[in-house]
Amino acid sequence: MAETNKLSVELRDKFGKGAARKIRAAGKIPAVLYGHGTEPRHLTLPGHETMLLIRKANALIELDIEGDAQLALVRDVQRDPVRQIIEHLDLAVIRKGERVEVDVPLHLVGDPFPGTIAVQDATTILVSADATAIPSFIEVSVEGLEDGTLIHRNDLKLPEGTELVDLAEDAEEVALVSIQTPRGEDEDDDAETEEAAAE
Repeated sequence: MAETNKLSVELRDKFGKGAARKIRAAGKIPAVLYGHGTEPRHLTLPGHETMLLIRKANALIELDIEGDAQLALVRDVQRDPVRQIIEHLDLAVIRKGERVEVDVPLHLVGDPFPGTIAVQDATTILVSADATAIPSFIEVSVEGLEDGTLIHRNDLKLPEGTELVDLAEDAEEVALVSIQTPRGEDEDDDAETEEAAAE
């Protein structure tokens, strides 16, 4: 389940690329907090502590904004494409008891039938959950599954209180994971059979 982590942050009144550059140069991260009809608040977050917290998907953070406590959910992380440092965060105001829609990672567990592989066609699934109980991930067991097996949205075992978000009608038919036999292995077997026949 999602853990709440505390961060002491500062309000900032200088915006724009130049101001953001100075914040990052000081080892901090610029962010914006918005939602629930409130005015967006521009914040400066401590760099190292923030990076540790948002390694998990859907990080829930308890902000101490100069003495004002506010629960927030990380909605968007902008990274430098080359250096992968965090350039900016979008945070959403969260109220206890509120349900949110979030993409949760899918984790494959187990081994499919020998000689087959599990091909993951989706890495996340959109669910609705209590903001303070967002699952860190959803397990998808592929243990012993045979070639040709497909796993769909409705096959997932969701934690209590977590629900799938309704999507387009054809979403139910799209496979999240498929069990396949690697082509190379079939080709190797065919080659061995041909060699044996030639002898």
